[in-house]
Amino acid sequence: MARATTTRRKIITTAAAWAIGFTIFFPILWTILTSFKTEAQAISDPPVFLFFDWTLENYAVVQERSNYMRFLWNSVIIAGGSTVLGVLIAVPAAWSMAFVPSRRTKDILLWMLSTKMLPAVGVLYPIYLICIELGLLDSRIALVVILMLINLPIIVWMLYTYFKEIPGEILEAARMDGASLKEEILYVLTPMAIPGIASTLLLNFILAWNEAFWTLNLTAAKAAPLTAFIASYSSPEGLFYAKLSAASTMAIAPILILGWFSQKQLVRGLTFGAVK
Repeated sequence: MARATTTRRKIITTAAAWAIGFTIFFPILWTILTSFKTEAQAISDPPVFLFFDWTLENYAVVQERSNYMRFLWNSVIIAGGSTVLGVLIAVPAAWSMAFVPSRRTKDILLWMLSTKMLPAVGVLYPIYLICIELGLLDSRIALVVILMLINLPIIVWMLYTYFKEIPGEILEAARMDGASLKEEILYVLTPMAIPGIASTLLLNFILAWNEAFWTLNLTAAKAAPLTAFIASYSSPEGLFYAKLSAASTMAIAPILILGWFSQKQLVRGLTFGAVK
């Protein structure tokens, strides 16, 4: 009886997990399928799912109209640069909060997290003026710094959580053996927290890759990433759904592939320290 109940529970849990997963993935699947349709099929009512005339015309038009590789390269530099810079700043910050806490450490962490509640549009105007004054409008450097600052609270919080799971006695032993602060962080702390640091890198790379508000408002042509590449297919003449879907598929394909191959590392990092 107990075994039957357990089996039934597993079947229900598995079915629910598949249903939730398919619900989340369905918009992506629909976008990919729409990219292979004609414009007439893309807006047909009722919609067609699998039985339509598959075509690569939309991808050909997108390639002819836009320099996809330039947008892709900008996204890689902006997302990668902001993520690496953020981790370099967050590692010592999280180390100090985790192993040398003060009475105000929790207050500082909460204050950092509260900055994520600020609407981005509320600081757009001053940041826009700063970029103009510094000559950084439509530059990758400006976006690297801005996206790093936006995601820095998340990076610090994640690393702080991972570092708290590392016994402080190990670092004390390294100090007794004569390790300097730099050696303690580089050769003792960092190797032990590799799963957490890797998952932090991956998650923040995805967040920076998907950022649209700042990239659309602070770039024009030279530094425009793939988010601007997608937005370029919304025109005053209307939306071209099939071509927009093709552009979206080309924009999300690299990050989907990265997420697929790094999913084990991401899950391992997100559960780092959960089971001792």
